[in-house]
Amino acid sequence: MASLCNELLLVLALTVMSSCIAVANAGNFYQDFDLTWGEKRAKIFGGGQLLSLSLDRISGSGFQSKKEYLFGRIDVQLKLVAGNSAGTVTAYYLSSQGPAHDEIDFEFLGNVSGEPYILHTNLYVQGKGGREQQFYLWFDPTRNFHTYSVIWNPQHIVFLVDNTPIRVFKNAESVGVPFPKKQPMRIYSSLWNADEWATRGGLVKTDWSKAPFTAYYRNFNAQTCTGSCASTSSRFSGGEWQRQELDAYSRRRLRWVQKNFMIYNYCTDYKRFPQVFPAECRH
Repeated sequence: MASLCNELLLVLALTVMSSCIAVANAGNFYQDFDLTWGEKRAKIFGGGQLLSLSLDRISGSGFQSKKEYLFGRIDVQLKLVAGNSAGTVTAYYLSSQGPAHDEIDFEFLGNVSGEPYILHTNLYVQGKGGREQQFYLWFDPTRNFHTYSVIWNPQHIVFLVDNTPIRVFKNAESVGVPFPKKQPMRIYSSLWNADEWATRGGLVKTDWSKAPFTAYYRNFNAQTCTGSCASTSSRFSGGEWQRQELDAYSRRRLRWVQKNFMIYNYCTDYKRFPQVFPAECRH
């Protein structure tokens, strides 16, 4: 009974918080997404404004968008698994289908209580990945909702956290680097057990006595092309995701994140690339 009461109080609190924060063109999870696996571990509530994924010893859970997207800005607010989340992974990504698929990844690697999450980012282009960058966050992502965004246009892909760019993958087709621009992608998210590798390389296992593990989502928003995607503008807001370059302020924020919070970059991994770095790193 106490557990049920606590869950009802949490649902009420999340619903109230969601109603107090307005996001332009915010979507409705009933209209925009399908719950694809995990049975009742994936839930939509709050009139379609909130979604939760849970993981227990039997199964994780996941959802996917009803629509496919080719270029745009995708935002969602996430509140990650609190407490001892070691061994768990909350994945939020865009992906096409097939062996030559394209993919843009956010993966949140859980940790023991008091230790930080690792934000793992990656890109697959024509079925080839291996473009990992990892970051600590400058806040506790389990205490409140934070916004995680992807800007994808023909010039670049930008990963953002609370509207701060943390990573940019530029179109380097001029030097022979493939760029995802032909395959529409759906949005996917899942919460699953990956304790064979997720926390300290698999040394720390999932503590199932803490299950179920739950992550919460709200304020999904998608802005997509309504014609040409070649226009330029000055800041990351509204329809301005189509601009071709970061402005000076965004470049400073990007440098700040990469200087202070980046913990792995494939473009500087000499052990992995002892002879020559990938062309996009040199470019």
